Amino acid sequence: MSRQVGGRSGGADEPKSLYRIPPYYYLHVLDQNSNVTRVEVGPSTFIRQDNEKVVFGPEKMVTVPPRHYCVVENPVMRDGDDAIVTDKGGQIKLRHADQDIRLAQDPFPLFPGEVLKVPVKPLTVVKANSALRLRAILDFTSDDEVKHVAGDEWLFEGPGESQWVVMVQFILTISRIGNVLW
Repeated sequence: MSRQVGGRSGGADEPKSLYRIPPYYYLHVLDQNSNVTRVEVGPSTFIRQDNEKVVFGPEKMVTVPPRHYCVVENPVMRDGDDAIVTDKGGQIKLRHADQDIRLAQDPFPLFPGEVLKVPVKPLTVVKANSALRLRAILDFTSDDEVKHVAGDEWLFEGPGESQWVVMVQFILTISRIGNVLW
C-alpha cells in the first residue's frame, strides 16, 4: 500500500527536482514561463522549480588540451568585452551557420543551440621539408595580414603547427625530396 503525501505519489514517472552537478559538468534548463533555455554550471546543487524543465545533461564540459582544437557550429555571439549577447527576452543569441575553432582553453559548456561539429583533435604538425596545400573556402584576412579570396591556394611550409581557420580547406600533404616538392 503506497501512501501519498500532498497529492503526489513520488513515483518514477515524476521528474527529478534536485540535481547535483559535479565540477566541469553542465546542464540546460528550460524556463517554461519565458521559453528561454539557460545553462547551469557545476559544481553546484540545482533545485528545479515547477516551471522549469531540465532538457539536457548533466553533461561533461568540452576540454581542449594544449596542441588540440575542436570546431563548434552555431557559436554564441559575444560583445567587445567577451560577454555573451542575449536578446531582450534573455535568450542567448547565436551566429547561425557559422563555425568557431576553439584551441586550448579552460573547459567550456556548449550553450543551447551550439553543436560540437568536430570533436577535440590534435593540431596538424607539419614536419621539416614538407608542406600543406590549403585552399580558401571564404574570403578572409590571415593573422599575418595576407588577404585570401575564395579559391586561393597556397602552401603552409613546415616545420610548424597548423592553426586551422574555418575558412581554409586542407587539400594534401606535400613532402620534399632533394629540392623538389612531391
